[in-house]
Amino acid sequence: MSSTRRIPADVVIAGGGIAGIVTALQLLRGGLRVALIDRDTPERLGGLAPWAFGGMALVDTPLQRRKKIADSPARALADWMRFGELDPADRWSVDWARAYIERSRAEVHDWLIGHGLRFMPAVNLVERGRNGEGNSVPRYHVLWGTGRELTRVLIAAMRAAGADRLTLLHRHRVTTLDHDAGTVGGVVAMDEATGAEIRVTAPVVVLATGGINGSHAEAVANWPRDRARPATMLNGAHPSADGRMHRFVADRLGGRIVNPGAMWNYAAGLPHPFPHFPGHGLSIIPCKSALWLDHRGDRIGPEPLVTGFDTNWLCRRVAEQKKPWTWHLLNLRIAAREFAISGAEHNPRIRDRQLVPFLRETLLGNHRLIRQMLRECPQVLADDTLQGLAAQMNALTLSHDIDPERLRATVDRFDANFAPGRDPAEDVQVRRILEAREWGPDRLRTCKPAPLQKRGAGPFIAMQLQLITRKSLGGLRTDLQSRARGDGDAPIPGLYCVGEAAGFGGGNANGNRSLEGTFLPGCIMTAKAAARSILAGG
Repeated sequence: MSSTRRIPADVVIAGGGIAGIVTALQLLRGGLRVALIDRDTPERLGGLAPWAFGGMALVDTPLQRRKKIADSPARALADWMRFGELDPADRWSVDWARAYIERSRAEVHDWLIGHGLRFMPAVNLVERGRNGEGNSVPRYHVLWGTGRELTRVLIAAMRAAGADRLTLLHRHRVTTLDHDAGTVGGVVAMDEATGAEIRVTAPVVVLATGGINGSHAEAVANWPRDRARPATMLNGAHPSADGRMHRFVADRLGGRIVNPGAMWNYAAGLPHPFPHFPGHGLSIIPCKSALWLDHRGDRIGPEPLVTGFDTNWLCRRVAEQKKPWTWHLLNLRIAAREFAISGAEHNPRIRDRQLVPFLRETLLGNHRLIRQMLRECPQVLADDTLQGLAAQMNALTLSHDIDPERLRATVDRFDANFAPGRDPAEDVQVRRILEAREWGPDRLRTCKPAPLQKRGAGPFIAMQLQLITRKSLGGLRTDLQSRARGDGDAPIPGLYCVGEAAGFGGGNANGNRSLEGTFLPGCIMTAKAAARSILAGG
């Protein structure tokens, strides 16, 4: 019988996403010995971050000022509290929301600039709310190089700071936390390739294990009971984000899981043509000018679905449909300008910092991506006629759901908005498109409203979409030092939680919905708070 391998450390971190990496980096710079345990392979260190788009909600930045965007912490906090529907009595979540607003400029923006990272020269206005209750000004900053460059730079910095004080364990799963009388003393982990057990002894444990949405069973079990849920969903989270450590801390150490039903999902997902794990989906950025249809080809209403205003509401509406898929109906004119897929993988011009090709595709249309998806993804269909498109849609779903004449009638009713004597803005979708186009960066990526059957705009394109799970907004209760808090709201000695495991701060800092772009910064800020507290002696 083989003996358990033992590794001593000052701090052990469970999880190698951005939150875990930043925690390790800061602790190593402080002179501590760190063991970082990650379930993925070495080339996938970084969790979801290498695949992320790299968008960040930041407040009162130099870029905002150059664009004459009048932002302030007070304005941002009001937007956050209103849109997130935070309970003012939820002390730690509210405190973390306020900390994010007040400190993200220095702790995230300036800190990343200090590491040589740069942001694209446009600030985007997202999650503005259907009635203006979301972001009141543009705050969404995009990293030049996407999340992949962020991950590369921070991993390199961590390795440089670590020298002989960093132990990296890949393909290991933390199975339990060592604890005695409520005090944490390390972790037990298993080598998933060999089954061998290791024990890392450390007076401090940091959980950076992500949320729960990587597990379909956990997402379903925690789905709000008062909301519809589709029969099937795609997975856009890391499969290791399964909530096991959440339950361990709650069951064994008296920790508190806050608002586990709060999730940041997306309404428009496509199955990944080359999946990294079962059920893997791609989150597309829905085209504002596409008609969002139900399984029969009717426009979903009475208020049409339009992206960029309230993602949570979109997910609820999609989940209410009779079948677990919806359709986007558009044409090549719209697709070339508006179609995009979130993340680094399908944004090579930004990811690889190819400025000239990026500008060319922005101005002339991203025909490359359209061709790629038509070639690789069975759920993306094209035809010169609506009748032919309807036949393809039915063939894909093995049904007769789409009546060609019904589909044409849907399109005709929309196109009638542009008839002489009509005001197209009477249609809510057209009105929202015009609203989006008032902001310059959105105007570049949003078509001027026009009939779907506009001459020369074809072929027609249909995309079969599913709801895709992504991030947990709820998590383990933490204070502003990222210390896990247990019975009586007292800190659990030796235990910290960061990133998504901590609901990006406090347990539920975003509330029920997010201003978008608060996740990567939330990982960085909670990680730095944990490191400061640990280095100061807890």
